[in-house]
Amino acid sequence: MPFDAVVLAGGRARRLGGADKPAVPVGGRPLIEWVAAAAAGASRLVVVGPPRDVLPGAVLVREDPPGGGPVPALRAGLAEVRAGRTALLAADLPFLRPAHLVRLLREVDAARGRDGAVLVDGDGREQWLAGCWRTDALRAALAGYGGSSLRGVLAPLEPVAVALPDGPRPPWYDCDTPEDLARADDLAGPGVL
Repeated sequence: MPFDAVVLAGGRARRLGGADKPAVPVGGRPLIEWVAAAAAGASRLVVVGPPRDVLPGAVLVREDPPGGGPVPALRAGLAEVRAGRTALLAADLPFLRPAHLVRLLREVDAARGRDGAVLVDGDGREQWLAGCWRTDALRAALAGYGGSSLRGVLAPLEPVAVALPDGPRPPWYDCDTPEDLARADDLAGPGVL
């Protein structure tokens, strides 16, 4: 299942005091490296955000305007996608693994009349930055969208909701606050790599 991955890594991280969240270590490894490892099967890894030297071989692009939010970031990243399927990921998912993306891609391929698949958290909420999509559908949705909400772009595509066992390290777990990071660091103990 060939796919490209677009990782959004340009947020302002207000709840982290403006820190470079993708570079923050969890389990001794920057968050963005965890996500890149999960997308290791991608034909192309596109990282949208400020320049960083942590991912050799990645295509680095910047949204316009810089810090403009997830919709401009998706536009910038999608311009670099060549594959028929796109994994759209946040840069702060330390427990996402390649098997999770394989599952999402299979769901996209199996879905009739659906153009994507997203992980849902333990409460059943869609995780818009943990999904896989038909690239042409993403492009069409963006072309006709003038808003700023990622949900506004993606929800009309009616993705398959994929609930995975969350266990102690749920694949949809993201790190938005210092408490989230501390918990992730505790959960990422020995044997997680």
